[in-house]
Amino acid sequence: MLGKSNLSDKLFDLINYTLLCLIFLVTFYPFWNILVVSLNDATDAVRGGLYLWPRDFTFASYKSIFRNSELLGSINVTVLRTVIGTPLSVLSICMMAYSLSKRELIAWRFFTLFFIFTMYFGGGLIPTYMIIKSLGLIDSFWVYIFPGLIGVFLMILVRTFIEQLPPELEESAKIDGANELEIFARLILPLCVPVLATIALFIGIGHWNSWYDSYIYTYKPELKTLQAVLVKILNQFQTGAMVSEAEQLANSSKRTPVSGESIRMAVTMVATLPIIMVYPFIQRFFVKGMMMGAIKS
Repeated sequence: MLGKSNLSDKLFDLINYTLLCLIFLVTFYPFWNILVVSLNDATDAVRGGLYLWPRDFTFASYKSIFRNSELLGSINVTVLRTVIGTPLSVLSICMMAYSLSKRELIAWRFFTLFFIFTMYFGGGLIPTYMIIKSLGLIDSFWVYIFPGLIGVFLMILVRTFIEQLPPELEESAKIDGANELEIFARLILPLCVPVLATIALFIGIGHWNSWYDSYIYTYKPELKTLQAVLVKILNQFQTGAMVSEAEQLANSSKRTPVSGESIRMAVTMVATLPIIMVYPFIQRFFVKGMMMGAIKS
């Protein structure tokens, strides 16, 4: 019986590993193919047959990208938005979660239901636009920061995490003379590092990948985000209704020929790689933060 059990376990593991390898290949290969095409000579890439590595290696597409002022400006806006928006959102969410974790708060149930209500119902695009316009945030960098400063779902994760902390910790701090602000800054924040790292990942990815708010709320080219410029390039390249931004970049390269396709692939890589490179640094917090911050049943 023991031998049969071991054999079935090994067979089960083999099937699992095989399926996971297949899923990895299916999800990873399109990304790898984009990298290969972006690093290959555009003239040679027209022949096709690029599967595993470039035939004619070159950085011409990337050089063309980084010579374009609009793309460089959009990268700066996206980086600045992510660097400023992520810590501000994390701090705001943590402060609200700490406040709502106190059941003795006046009108605690009302505030809790009020915020949960916003998760299911919204005013719609036009009322939202009118409010943002009335606040003077149209064509302002801060339109990327203030409207989405607090995510209710992430706040609930942090609140649940705080509620699971031993109450004796706060009682001991109060006995030592600490006030609420000192308890929050010196006790709660350090203990919440796993869940804060988790929500920081979500918020950072949201800021980096966001393009719709740039498309709606900004008109100045210098305020466009990287993803918005990428969408513009992809749309113009695919529709062919006008001379595409990708072709303009291609024509500006005098030394080494590039194409709209190679530019499109290179821009996709530039927009994707940085946020992927961040994940390994906070991976150790991710699972712990999600499990400990999960909503209780």
